[in-house]
Amino acid sequence: MRTDHIKNRNMIMQVVLTIVTLGIYSIYWFYSTLKELHIANGKEDAGEILWTILMFIPLANLFALWHYSEECAAFTDDKYPTFLMFILWIFFSPAVWLLTQLELNNASTSPA
Repeated sequence: MRTDHIKNRNMIMQVVLTIVTLGIYSIYWFYSTLKELHIANGKEDAGEILWTILMFIPLANLFALWHYSEECAAFTDDKYPTFLMFILWIFFSPAVWLLTQLELNNASTSPA
């Protein structure tokens, strides 16, 4: 698994940026972390822009959330199963944000 491209992000600053930008930062976060997950999982150029756009289309957004959940599960070797992450996306999305970012930050600081 490739992790040299993963960016370490400050969790508190992410919350501040989300509040200051009225949620626009969370769209950027979804796109950029999905791209990092794709690359780490060996899927170069896997259509992150399309998945991000699908987030705004009713019903299609469920497919985008499922896809993100699958990528996160693959990245963590099912530490957080796809179904669990998907349910968290629907009922309490900040938990997905926290779990995903913690795993990405751990991967960014660990030796390759």
